[in-house]
Amino acid sequence: MSTASGHLTVAGLDVDVVYKDIKNMHISVYPPIGRVRVAAPQRTTEDAIRLAVVQRLSWIKRQREQLQNANRQTERKMVSGETHYVWGERYLLDVSKTSGAYGVETKGNTLWVATPEDTDAAGRFRTLDRWYRRELKAVLPSLLEKWQPILRVRADKFVVRRMKTKWGSCMADSRTIWLNPELAKKNPRCLEYIVVHELVHLRERGHGENFVALMDRYLPDWRARRDELNEAPLGYEEWGESDRA
Repeated sequence: MSTASGHLTVAGLDVDVVYKDIKNMHISVYPPIGRVRVAAPQRTTEDAIRLAVVQRLSWIKRQREQLQNANRQTERKMVSGETHYVWGERYLLDVSKTSGAYGVETKGNTLWVATPEDTDAAGRFRTLDRWYRRELKAVLPSLLEKWQPILRVRADKFVVRRMKTKWGSCMADSRTIWLNPELAKKNPRCLEYIVVHELVHLRERGHGENFVALMDRYLPDWRARRDELNEAPLGYEEWGESDRA
């Protein structure tokens, strides 16, 4: 069976399209974050695919909502013994240290979060969240130094911002790229994929054939990295944390 693939953006949704030797179109929503995939007969027009997605939009949104709710990480209470991840590695949280200042460090397989003695769970969470953001920002310069010359593009601004359904986003008009701080919990290969993905959008806004061709050319294993990233859920959102960098 021969296949071809492409990408579309429909009503703000990124849609993977796979053309197959089949008779009918099929729309699927995949875990963990609700990736939308359309399997379409070989000669189906782009307009027909867009119309089918729009007609099923309510169903797609319900499926995505259910998946995202089901795949949130277990609520973190920020107590010693919990499991947390840093750059794809598993650590056990220890909050037994108190200090006059807020601090986070990894040692062995332990993630130490030190806070003043009267700090509550929300305060410990904010301390860790700020540290994840700093970790992400610290590795960005080397990635940009590597990839911006290769891709022959330059982003004017990077913002670390918590997003409910996206790992990254590109605002091409302002040449601004947003990155989810949750990426600091994942394998560094995943962050590199997102950075390349969003930088490529400065050359190609959509997810069509040109975008796919650029990704294939510059990061041939991008699909494997994408799948590795999407196998893990987005983190549990709590404590009313800020979306700002």
